[in-house]
This record gives sequence, C-alpha cells and structure tokens, in this order.
Amino acid sequence: MATLSCVLRGRDLEQAALAELLDRARDGRGSALLLRGQPGVGKSALLEDAVAAADDLTVLRTRGVESEAPLPFAALHRLLRPVLDGLDAIPAPQAQALRAAFGESTDDVGDRHLVFLATLNLLSEVAARGAVVAVVDDAHWLDDASTAALLFAARRLEGESVALLFAVRDDATGAFDSPDLPVLTVPGVDADAAEALIADQLGATVAPQVRAELLEVTAGNPLGLLELTRALSADQLSGHARLPDRLPLTEGVERTFLDRYRRLPASAQTLLLVAAADDSGRASTIARAAQGLGADPDALDVAEESGLLAENDGVLTLRHPLVRSAIYGAATSSRRRQAHRALADALAGTPQDDRRAWHLAASVDGPDDVVVAALDEAAERARRRGGHEAAASAWTRAAELTLDPHARARRLFAAAGAYVAAGRPIETDRLARAALLDATDPLLRADLIALQGQVEWNTGSLDEGYRLVCQAATTAAPHDPARARVLAMLAAALASFGARSADAPDPATIVPPPASTAPPEELVAGWLLDGFSAVRRSDWAEAAAALRRAWGTPIGPDAPPMLHHNLAIATMHLGDDARAIELHDLQLQHARDAGAVNMVEHALTRGVVFRIATGAWAQGSSYAQEAVLLDRNLGLDELVTFPLAELAVIAALRGAPDAPAHLDELRRALEQHPPRGTVAGLVAGLTHWAAARQPDITPATALHHLEQIELPIARGLSALDRIETAVRADRRDLAEEWLGELRAFAEGTDMAWAWAAVHHCRAVLGGAEVEEDFRQALEWHARSSRLPARARTQLALGEFLRRERRRSDARIPLREALETFETLGAGFWAERARQELRASGETARRGPDLVATELTAQESQVAGLVRQGLSNKDVAGRLFISPRTVDFHLRNVFTKLGISSRTELVALALDPA
Repeated sequence: MATLSCVLRGRDLEQAALAELLDRARDGRGSALLLRGQPGVGKSALLEDAVAAADDLTVLRTRGVESEAPLPFAALHRLLRPVLDGLDAIPAPQAQALRAAFGESTDDVGDRHLVFLATLNLLSEVAARGAVVAVVDDAHWLDDASTAALLFAARRLEGESVALLFAVRDDATGAFDSPDLPVLTVPGVDADAAEALIADQLGATVAPQVRAELLEVTAGNPLGLLELTRALSADQLSGHARLPDRLPLTEGVERTFLDRYRRLPASAQTLLLVAAADDSGRASTIARAAQGLGADPDALDVAEESGLLAENDGVLTLRHPLVRSAIYGAATSSRRRQAHRALADALAGTPQDDRRAWHLAASVDGPDDVVVAALDEAAERARRRGGHEAAASAWTRAAELTLDPHARARRLFAAAGAYVAAGRPIETDRLARAALLDATDPLLRADLIALQGQVEWNTGSLDEGYRLVCQAATTAAPHDPARARVLAMLAAALASFGARSADAPDPATIVPPPASTAPPEELVAGWLLDGFSAVRRSDWAEAAAALRRAWGTPIGPDAPPMLHHNLAIATMHLGDDARAIELHDLQLQHARDAGAVNMVEHALTRGVVFRIATGAWAQGSSYAQEAVLLDRNLGLDELVTFPLAELAVIAALRGAPDAPAHLDELRRALEQHPPRGTVAGLVAGLTHWAAARQPDITPATALHHLEQIELPIARGLSALDRIETAVRADRRDLAEEWLGELRAFAEGTDMAWAWAAVHHCRAVLGGAEVEEDFRQALEWHARSSRLPARARTQLALGEFLRRERRRSDARIPLREALETFETLGAGFWAERARQELRASGETARRGPDLVATELTAQESQVAGLVRQGLSNKDVAGRLFISPRTVDFHLRNVFTKLGISSRTELVALALDPA
C-alpha cells in the first residue's frame, strides 16, 4: 500500500485548499468543501492528509456505503457517535428527535428538520470546546436521510468552528445534490508527478514512451497509474513488449482488481464476495456468513494477504470502492443472493433488524411472505425515525415481492406517502400510478388519486390537481360519504383560489349534506364545502353564512388537520382579520411546539396577510422575514416568493426607501421559482399591488398593475388603491365597476372593513355627499381593525375639508391620520398628512427619529427576536440555525449599531422598514 506522502505527489494546490478550510474552522469561520474527481484520483488520500493535519481539531469521520442506502441516518450515526454525549446540551426536542432517528428510542421523529437542526447544533456544541472537522468520503453513497442532514448543516456553518469535507465520485455526483457547495475538482496528476509516483511504487525505471502512454490511458489518475503499472510485465515496462489494449479507466482498474481476486483460492473469494455484499464491515458477521457458505477459517488471512482487504479492530475494509464493485459485479446473480442470505442468517438474533431485512430482500428473486413482513417492519421503523426515503424503498421492495394485488397496491400507497413526506413529488406520482394499476378497493383508489392531486397542485397545475381531487371525492362518495365530503371540501377550497376544470363536477354536487345529527367534524366539513363553493360563485351572502356556521361549531384538536387548516384559510375570503389572526397564531404555536417546519411556514405567511390589512406591519414584516429565512435555511426555495411578496407590499405601503429593492428581489425569486398551488394567485396579486405603489409611478402604470389582480382576496386587500388609482387615471368607468363589486361583497358579508371601503370610495368618486360618505366610512372603520384604511379615510376627509376651506375642521382627522401613520412607520403617508396639516395652518411636529440600520436580513431578524426578549437558544430554534450562529449575527448587530448590550438594543428606536 502506498505511503500517504507518495500518493500525494503533485497535490500542492489541493492540500493548500484543505489547509485553508481547516484554518477557517480554527478561526470560527466554518465552511464546507466538496472534493470531486474520478475513482482513484486521490480524494481519499487528500482526506487522510487533511485528517493528519487536524491533530488539534476534533475529527469526525464517516463514509457512504452503497448497500447501506436503505438504512436511514446510518452514516450520520457513525459520524456523530463519538460526540453523542453532548446531546444533553442541545434543546430537548432536537435531542429526542436525533435519538429517535438513530433508533435509540421508539419515539416518532416527527418533523425530521428537528434531526437536521440537532445535527447542526450538536456540531456547534462540540465546536464550542474546540474546532471540529467532519470528513465524509464516498458521499454519493450516503443514505438519503444522512445526506439531507449533512447538507443542511453544511449550508449553515457561518460563525461556527466547524469544517465539513465531502468527497464524491465524478461520475456519481447526481446522487449527492449539492449545487450550492464550493467544489474542488481533483484532476489527474501531471507528467512529473506521475513519474515520481511510479518510481516511488516500483523502484524501477519505466521507459519514457511507456510512462507517457500510461499517463494518457489513465488521464493521470494515480490509482490507475499504480494498478495498471503493477499489472505490466518487465518487458512491457521497458517498452520491449506492447501494452494491453486500452480500457476506460474504471473498467481497467476494476479488471486489475478482479484478476487479483480470481487468482485467490475459492474460500478467500467467498469471503471477499460476502464482504462486498456486506454493509457493516463487521469482521465477525462477515466471517460467520462466509463460513456458512463453506469458507475455511483461514480465508480472512488469505484475503488480507492479497491486499484487497484489510482488518482493523474488528472492522474489515475493502481496499477501494472499485474492489467492491468489481467483485460484486462479476458474481452471478445466484452467488450474490447466496451471499445476502448468508449475511441475513448471520444477523439473525442481533439488533440489526433493518440490515437483516435488506439482506433478505436481496436474497430472493420472487414473492416471499417472510421477506415482505421483514421489509414492512423495516419501513415502519424508518418512518418513525424520519427516514422517509428508506421507508419508501422498503415498502416498494415489499410490493415487488407481494403476489396479492390489493396488498401490493397498499404497500405502494404507503411508499408514495413516504415520498410525499420526503418532498419527492416525481417518485410519489410514479408510485401512485403504479398502485392504481392494482388497486380495486374504491377508497384506496380515492386516496391514491387524492395523493396525485396533492402532488399536482403543489408542483404542477392547480387546475389538474383540482380535477384529480374531484375525481377522488367522486370515487369515494358511494362508499364513504364522510371521507368524500372532506375531499369535496378540499376541491371546493382549491376552486375558491382559482382552480378550474371543465372535466370536473361541481364539488358541491358530489356528496349530499351531512345529517343534522352528524358529528361536529362532518358538519364543519359540510359547511366549509358550502362556503368555499359559494365563494367560487361570488355568492357572498351564502359564503358568509356557511363559513360562520363552520367557525361557530367547536371541533376537537384531534379532528382531521385538513379541517383545522381550512377553517383558518376560509378567513381569507371574508377578510375576518381578528379570527384569522387568532386561528393562524394558534396554528403557529402548535407548529412551533411540534417542530413542524412546513406548518410554521404556512402559519407565518398566512398570518402576515391579515397583519398587512390591520397595519401590524412591524410584526408582519418580522413574520415574513422569519418565513424567508426559514425557507432559505431549510432549502425550501420554492416557497420563498410568498413572504417576499408580503415584504414588498409592506415596504411599498410604508413608502420605504428600499421598496424598489424589495420588489426587485421578489421579481428575481419569481423568475427562479414561479409560485404554484393555492398561493399563486395571492402572490401574483400582492406583486402587482406592490408594483402599483412604487414611488414616482404614473397613475396609468399603477392602474395597469392593479387591473391584473384577479384573486378576490387580493382585490379586497387592495380595494382603496384600485379604485383611487382608477379615478386618478381618469377611468371612472372602471372605478364604478370595481365599487359595484366591492358593494356586492359588503352587502353579502356585512364586513365592517368592506362597508368602510365602499363609503370611502364613493366619496372619492365625488357627488353631493362626499363628507357624509367619508364620515360613514369612519363609523364603519370604528368597528374594524384595519388601521391603515382608517387613517387613509381620515387623511382623505382632512384633504377634502381643507380644500373646502374648513381648515379648523380638517386638522382633527389630519392629526389622527398623522399619528396612525407615524405609529405604523408609514413614512410616505405621514409626510403627506404632515404637509396637509401645514397647509391647514398648523405646524406638524415630526415623530421620533428612528435609527436607520444596514443590517442583513438575518441580522435584522435576530435583532428583532432578541428585542422581543428571546434568548439566543430560542432565536436559534425559531430560525433553524445554531445558537452560536445567533451569537455571531448578534455581535455584528452590536457593531453596526454601535452598542454593546441587549439592553441597549431593546432601547433603540429602530426603523421598522
């Protein structure tokens, strides 16, 4: 075996890059690096060299094992096992999730983002005692769950004393999705290094033309150079005999290893085949399995002497991954199955149930009830541990080994559901389609079709998703009306957000209403169905009546989550601000307690909509920023456009100087990740609203944007701007049309904010009762929590009175408007009210000077949460970063603001924009 210094001939640049990575970790500037190169190019040697240079760091190591892919968090467990004593120092929910993921408890992991955060925080906690380097070789063979956890940590090392170092094969990078990690490509060595490398290993002279041809054949790959050189005769090395026919590098090196393997006795070959089929490396297990296949006791010694395998402290390691692929690939399918069966038998009675199940699965080529049962159990364990991909793989393999079509369809449905939890829509749809070929039970078919619909409306077409959910409800209706009613309610909810399909029935006609004596959950589902259907028809009286009945019927916390979610969503259609904030904040609290990341994001963004309406802009901005950071911290970039649109609207309504920058950021995000599903119409409406409120925009251009707002929810939120802009753009016809639409909504729902908007806009359109309309609007505003709209009516009334030369009367509403605008941080509106007050003859004082900041989004969010009294650990939990990262950002905040304590931060009057 080559010494490390010899193998590293010509690797000065790569060694320098790894040294810099370690130095950054020592300085508290954590980062990650991905080494990429062909098999045998020297990636592992570079990792060994980095470890040797890290004698002052805590070194954690793991590697991907191809056959270990179905075992969730297996590689991560190996990596973190030496430091698991630090779990008690991280938040308890995260520690519990990590223990569950590692199979150390029978608890459900729940949201596996808790496992990801636990991984980051455990590394951070260890790094607090001294810098850490975590080394992951063959990362392309990591199990999916370990990959997700490690990539999560790798993207969040800012301010940590942690280096993460990955190595992947150049031909397998697709299995390790890391487009945003810095990459160091490891090329072949040059001619000088190749000459030195060959001389180090052979101690003999190689003819220059032979050396040049070897270099060309191997493209400078060190393993290829060494192995192919060893395979040459003395005459070939001296140039007196021709070289073998050229082969692709990997094939050539594998052939060399395979030739060496085939020269061994049968007993040693058997042991090496078992080692290649194994995924644990335990010498005792491999030896026991090999002996079960007839291998002699001395087979291990012979295999070690061949150089293809090494034993250290009871662990067997094949010399190179290509040794494994060469031996395993050359074996017949029958011999491979025998090896896996022997390993399964060797694992019988041990705690390695998952490994045994997968060896059993690889040992058969046809239906087998015993193997299927073992896979079912492995899938359920993986599901509880958050290994959704592994669960899906186990159920899929179990389905392949199942004869009964109904049982096969159920297993494929379970696998598809696991892929939903893993965020893998393509695989979900593929398995759902496969299951439908076998499913005969109509309720199972309904569930499968609904699952397809969920994938479709979230990742493809809202209309097609709606059609599929209607189909699912229709399929279930004759057999389970209650289930069908929930599905029909879901379809109606999609329709209320703009979904349409000529091939789908009206959801309200799919299933009859529940009996008056039905359980509360069924009654609520029926009323939501009626309410959403009425929204689609713009029958606002029926919609309001049905939705209020649904809200007024208590259901328990154990009711289907879909009911609770849609009770909250329904508030959007009426603009029921108080109820909306209450229900979404309750969802948010439950989601935070459970660590349910997707529901945290859902509740945050929906709650912001109503804070925009009510003028809770500082809190709305904080929630939206938290959602943006959550999406980006967790890699949920497809969700980020919604909170970015909310931030753009808040900045535009305030008239903030950075409003154009917010809109630009939103537009860039929309180009990269066009919104899908039910939020698409809302995001589009908010985007056009923000665009219409940009500074110095002409009325015609603003109106162009406002005319493109289609979703009724967004039209209601922007009603004042739409109608006022139409008047300023000399489009009275359009203003009157929109006012008629608004009045119909107000008459149907009797919502105070809507009546206030009706009277305000009637006054804007002019007539004999302008003042009376403004004052009636204010009476309705008194019953509504929409402070920005009230202040705009006060400003409009003051402007009207001043134009009527009633200066004294004008000052009262103008003062009230100014006070509200200053409280909201609405600089544009406050300045307009201030100018009107001056024109009325009153000197308007300015509000308190606010401290402008140049904080980054993450620094701003950290500062805001600290100002609320949250500890660093609590802030870290909110933002899914580590407490040390919070401390890093907080130090930057203190430096930029010229302060030195949390008390000073709380006392500052920061500009909320």
